[in-house]
Amino acid sequence: MNVKVFNQNGEEVGTVDLKPELFDIEPNEAVVHQYIVNLLARRRQGNASTRGRSEVRGGGRKPWRQKGTGRARAGTIRSPLWRGGGIVFGPKPRSYGSNMPRKMKRLAIRSVFSDKARSERIKVLDKIELDQIKTKAVVGMMTRLDLDGKKCLVLDEGRNDKLAMSCRNLPKVQYRRAALANGYDLLNADYVLITKAGLDKVHEVFG
Repeated sequence: MNVKVFNQNGEEVGTVDLKPELFDIEPNEAVVHQYIVNLLARRRQGNASTRGRSEVRGGGRKPWRQKGTGRARAGTIRSPLWRGGGIVFGPKPRSYGSNMPRKMKRLAIRSVFSDKARSERIKVLDKIELDQIKTKAVVGMMTRLDLDGKKCLVLDEGRNDKLAMSCRNLPKVQYRRAALANGYDLLNADYVLITKAGLDKVHEVFG
């Protein structure tokens, strides 16, 4: 698959080949769904916690004698039946994620890349270089690329702090290192904007 390469000014400067094993496979929607559900589950904090009857304070003494009072038997004032007692089967800190085979994760990411490529929603740039941290520079670049108002995921190789900090105030633009791209961000974006260096890294990691 062959796509055009643009510069930051929106001018066409060449073409590049996309590997078919990454950008031209039949998307597996079931695996993508399973991957997204698992990814979002892992993002849950899972830190809700309650105290059981052995963890609440007090209750060391039997409230009243076993027989002769006419009241129900009670062994502790911290029974779950009492106000201030322990919680039965309450939540404890846990992870909501589950294990997913690495091959399935890679298949899910390749499926999303292929879907974006087939719908012509991947744009390749020769490079992205900013002289200073400036949100306006990124906005101008998006306008020149006809991506104004679109949700965009920007992928570049290595650390690009100026680009990352210039994108963070834009609610519809997200920056990621190419090697750390995940299926949720790819699926959530309308367009994927990737540099040639980032494309080489994506081919290396996910191809």
